[in-house]
Amino acid sequence: MSPKKPKIFILDTNVILHDSSCLYQFQDNDIVIPMPVLEELDHFKSGHLIINFHARNFLRAFDSISNEHLFSDGEKIAEDKGRIFVTLDREFHPDIAFNFTAKNPDHHILNIAYCLARENTDRQVILVTKDVNLRMKAKAIGLLAKDFRKDHVEDITKLYRGFRRIEGIDENLINSLYQKPGVIEKDRLVTKEPLMPNEFLILRNGKHSVLARYDPFTEKIWHLPKKMAQGIMPRNAEQIFALNALTDNRIKLVTLSGKAGTGKTLLALAGGMEGKKDYKQIFLARPVVPLSNKDIGYLPGSIKDKLDPYMQPLFDNLGLIRNTYLESDSKHHQTKTMMEKEKLVITPLSYIRGRSLVNVYFIVDEAQNLTPHEIKTVITRAGEDTKLVFTGDIFQIDHPYLDTHTNGLSYLIDKMKGQKLYAHINLEKGERSELAELASDLL
Repeated sequence: MSPKKPKIFILDTNVILHDSSCLYQFQDNDIVIPMPVLEELDHFKSGHLIINFHARNFLRAFDSISNEHLFSDGEKIAEDKGRIFVTLDREFHPDIAFNFTAKNPDHHILNIAYCLARENTDRQVILVTKDVNLRMKAKAIGLLAKDFRKDHVEDITKLYRGFRRIEGIDENLINSLYQKPGVIEKDRLVTKEPLMPNEFLILRNGKHSVLARYDPFTEKIWHLPKKMAQGIMPRNAEQIFALNALTDNRIKLVTLSGKAGTGKTLLALAGGMEGKKDYKQIFLARPVVPLSNKDIGYLPGSIKDKLDPYMQPLFDNLGLIRNTYLESDSKHHQTKTMMEKEKLVITPLSYIRGRSLVNVYFIVDEAQNLTPHEIKTVITRAGEDTKLVFTGDIFQIDHPYLDTHTNGLSYLIDKMKGQKLYAHINLEKGERSELAELASDLL
């Protein structure tokens, strides 16, 4: 029996811009880089966004292994990997020319993949792209196309929620948590599944219940009373859990997920403002994902004019916190004072690159629009005494090449669960208004 021939993977530009290390993710199979992809990468190599970093990083790695054989026999990527080839653009095959215009760069990549599939009938040829529409076009002409799924979260329905409800708890145990100091030994609570570090609990016995958290630092279970933060009073159990994680300085990484109106951003800001004395600065950041995936430089006006539309939700939530106090109260004016002294900084996430993240409370809003690599880049910049908070809705993604399974927030929740320095809460109940909750559920 003859050995199975390696597959041929043709990479689209967006795969490289998603993960510049993608060359090393295809085992011993061969990789083809179409010339139109190199042309597109040339347009992305300048700039400060993460996609610009990926373009430069890939081109440097590509240059280190390239030689004159790239256009013929290919070049070995690594000892246990396949070969990499560069394919020049080609005249459109009649099947492609009849259906697709040559003005679209994606169609040139599609044409190259189609021609290679017809020339290599003894091998499996696969177009790899994060563009759903291009995958559909490929399938329409009988070409195998797949998403790049290195950081894929398989079953989103089983994604860690950060808390659990347990019924039938001994009433004496519930009473013990309500009595000072509000703590019991972990062994007193018997559960089907082991408790996760910093997992939150709703313990019930009929009409009696108590909110608690398993503290991995003391290995005990603590009662969680309702506490206000910066004038914001939590309205449900999940919000109580979130504020507890946000204000515990031992927990260095917190993620808050949930649909619009559940209070993710407001709680993160309230938690940060509540602990402002413990940190040198509070950073509030959002990824900028404008139409056509262009940088904010395309917008007219000053840098402030460009940023305001993207940062306005953060200002709105700060306004809610400010207005919990009377104008005569000094706390009503503290956000303005902190911004003037740069104790509170609101900025696009791309502007954080190069800044020191030591002793900082760092909130990243709309984190579902980040790739797993971008999430890792932010976290690995965290210095001593820094706390990171990521908020977002994994079902509301604006990024053209991410989905519920591949976005950075889902990936972070899936990979970090069970870590001592990490806590997560999925906020389920909307608290913005009755109308907002109805629209979120039905529309």
